[in-house]
Amino acid sequence: MTQGMTREPALAELDIEEVLERTPQRLLVLKEGDTFLVADIYGDVTGDADGLFHDDTRLLSTFRLRFAGQKPSLLSGMVSQDNVFFTAHMTNHPLSPLESSATPKGVIHIERKRFLWDGRIFERICLFNYGDQPMQAPLTLQFAADFHDMFEVRGEKRPKRGQLHPAQVDDRAVQLSYTGLDQRRRGVRIEFSEAPGQLDEGCAEFLVDIREHAAWTLHVEIGTGPAAAPDSTRYRAAAAAARRSMRARQRRGARLQSSARLFQGWLDKSRADLALLTTELPTGPYPYAGIPWFSTPFGRDAIITALQTLWLDPALAQGVLAFLARHQASQTSTFRDSEPGKIMHEMRKGEMAAVNELPFAQYYGGVDTTPLFVVLAGAYAERMGDVQAVDPFWPALEAAAQWIERSIESTANGFLSYARGETSGLANQGWKDSHDSVFHQNGTTPEGPIALIEVQGYAYRAYLTMAELAAWRGAAEAAEHWRQRAQALRTAVERHFWQDDLRFYALALDGTGRPCRVRASNVGHLLYMGLPTPERGQALVRQLLSRAFNSGWGIRTLPPEAVRFNPMSYHNGSVWPHDVVLGAAGMARYGEREGIVHLMSGLFEAATQFGMRLPELFCGFERLSGEAPIAYPVACLPQAWAAGSVFMLLQACLGLHIDARLQTVQVEQPRLPAEIDRLQVRHLHIGKQRVDLNFQRLGQRVVAFIEQQHGPQPVRLSVQF
Repeated sequence: MTQGMTREPALAELDIEEVLERTPQRLLVLKEGDTFLVADIYGDVTGDADGLFHDDTRLLSTFRLRFAGQKPSLLSGMVSQDNVFFTAHMTNHPLSPLESSATPKGVIHIERKRFLWDGRIFERICLFNYGDQPMQAPLTLQFAADFHDMFEVRGEKRPKRGQLHPAQVDDRAVQLSYTGLDQRRRGVRIEFSEAPGQLDEGCAEFLVDIREHAAWTLHVEIGTGPAAAPDSTRYRAAAAAARRSMRARQRRGARLQSSARLFQGWLDKSRADLALLTTELPTGPYPYAGIPWFSTPFGRDAIITALQTLWLDPALAQGVLAFLARHQASQTSTFRDSEPGKIMHEMRKGEMAAVNELPFAQYYGGVDTTPLFVVLAGAYAERMGDVQAVDPFWPALEAAAQWIERSIESTANGFLSYARGETSGLANQGWKDSHDSVFHQNGTTPEGPIALIEVQGYAYRAYLTMAELAAWRGAAEAAEHWRQRAQALRTAVERHFWQDDLRFYALALDGTGRPCRVRASNVGHLLYMGLPTPERGQALVRQLLSRAFNSGWGIRTLPPEAVRFNPMSYHNGSVWPHDVVLGAAGMARYGEREGIVHLMSGLFEAATQFGMRLPELFCGFERLSGEAPIAYPVACLPQAWAAGSVFMLLQACLGLHIDARLQTVQVEQPRLPAEIDRLQVRHLHIGKQRVDLNFQRLGQRVVAFIEQQHGPQPVRLSVQF
């Protein structure tokens, strides 16, 4: 996962009981645009790692509902399947006597329903009295706003903050405000459809008279500024708009229908999570990385998510390419780790970024994002069957390729390497960007610049992509130049990274050219880029599928032999779904199928234990019979490249490749996941043609056929068993 300077909290520093009560699996999220809300299963915000966030600032740090001074008794709390609505059902504890009788437990039903739209929380609180007597319902809403920057919420300590302003309170609303060190005034306004009996800067109290078998409803809106008074009409209209918007995002691209209900649930939840995380920017759709820490544009994450879903939804790749091309670096800055041609790693809009306390307003400290940008562009052009599809990005592609070339030429070892410009930047700048993720076999930390193995694969594939695109555009001389660059890099990687006694590639080379002789999952990415020879590639496949790497739930980032192996660590022994599927897609390139099916089953069974939603990562403990995978307590959930993983893994199982130039769908040695016997791919767009594909298990074989197609250019299906 990519992120800024502060890493995930060390587990030893956390109150474990509190962590277990409020793990990502027990926190529920809503998102719309650049606004998201994290709350517990009651719908409460407590000021821990939760809250209402907008543009990397926490606007609402407390929002609690209390009934007669207590947290109500929970019946259920959930987010709807389409990720639009949160609903909690609760009931009362026994209430003290009113006149001659007390109110027993479970008489009042409390429904708390909310959604986000247009940067605002729309919340409806309904009380229904199922008793046979009228009663008074004492309802309290507590609220606060600390206006903490996202990095403060994650643990950064600031020597100085801006100014909190006195609250402005009227009959039905409270305005809380803060002026940051960037001189920007940020505010949040809490408004009620009814005037509370008492209202101050942190609490609204209602004493509601409810007749027997009658209801009472309160509407609450929370946003950055005033709007019309909350009421049922505004609530219904905004709810309809929010649902339409989400439905439009979920309907984009081809549809997958499986014969197994539970597997279909995984597909549907993954698609819903991608729709939730995708924000419509002026440049097109863009998948934000994950909630809560990374609900913002990241380069690497978005590119990999777009690659995972490209065969189904090329529009996402187009949006990612357009945004990253627009924000390509044009200047050199050691503070931002930027150089002309480099592609953005991370973008932040919070106060700390605005005043340069951190470099992440627009940060370029990812060594791999630039070659991956080129790789995505080539894959997108091929998927569209039209080289003109990348014409708008061609200047950015040339600048990116030239940056790769310059960077390699400037290093003593001749590889694409990284070393941060200033201590405020990221120490490690590959996808495993925690401070301890790169090390020598004896556990020592290498001196930079560091050349990671998978990054050389990205650069190799970027060179080949430029050669293919240049040839497609009729630039034969440029195509030959990039082909020669690719071959030279491949030869150098095979000579300097391959460790013959390990039958494996070194994790990295340090600044002296000394290899980090550590077996790591990074080589799966190298397989995906197609750099290893067939013999070496198959040796890697066998090792990645062995028990040393495969926990039974998925491929671990490190095997237990590694000196820094820790199944509870962030990068040194955990399981990352996106890492597993990039490796699986690489295995497919080298002819593997059965191992991919086993990996699919492991991740599917893990998903069933996480509510059909794969987290950013989970612990890498060995799978034991009858036990569930162990969660990583502070993982992002949902997370874009975890949600996209099922689609790339399914494509690898099917051996499916789309050649839009030849209007052909190629299927090689297709397999179906063990859980399903039939899969339908509906409304797959290839050029101007819309195709419905079917995959069916017949005995030991999976057959594929085109069920129907519409359009002027018929698509041909080529199947190899």
